[in-house]
Amino acid sequence: MRITESQAEKNRQRVIAKASKLFRESGFDGISVNDLMRAAGFTHGGFYNHFESKGALAGEALDYAFRQMDGVRERMPTLDQFVKSYLSEEARNSPGSTCPAAALAGEVARQPDAVKSIFADGVERMILSVESLLPKTPYARDEAIDVVCRMLGALVLARAMPASSSLGRELLGTATKRCRKSAMTSNKARLGGSGPGGQG
Repeated sequence: MRITESQAEKNRQRVIAKASKLFRESGFDGISVNDLMRAAGFTHGGFYNHFESKGALAGEALDYAFRQMDGVRERMPTLDQFVKSYLSEEARNSPGSTCPAAALAGEVARQPDAVKSIFADGVERMILSVESLLPKTPYARDEAIDVVCRMLGALVLARAMPASSSLGRELLGTATKRCRKSAMTSNKARLGGSGPGGQG
């Protein structure tokens, strides 16, 4: 029985959503097309009805993951809240549902430029969202990049260590304190504190 175009698109989006999670958990090469389609509730044969290749799906799944995180950040009214959420133990233990940059940076480095461009766009939006929560100074973008790099680096390194590792927890804790310092400075400036950007 032939399915409608609407249902076909729903099925396609279901595969993208599932791939977004599984790629973040296992890497692009860590799961086969067959296993991915089975996890989404479909047969392997249906894959090429929706995607030219696994690489094409990788790009769409990566974009989906970044868009998902865009929505999460939009619900975080302050930088302090975003930092605490991003560097939490819960985030450390949930790569499949959190930042794709932390989960897939090493993988993307070995992908074609088309996938790298999607990654770059996602990180750029992350930087812009952090910058929007900082005082409007000539150095706001530099500060936002610094915060993003600290958060990403700490999360990547913490995940590379055993869950029991005290160093992993220390990395997250120290990065949280350093990034929250930027957040607190931002809040003081927004409330009219002294220093550049006090009215930002």
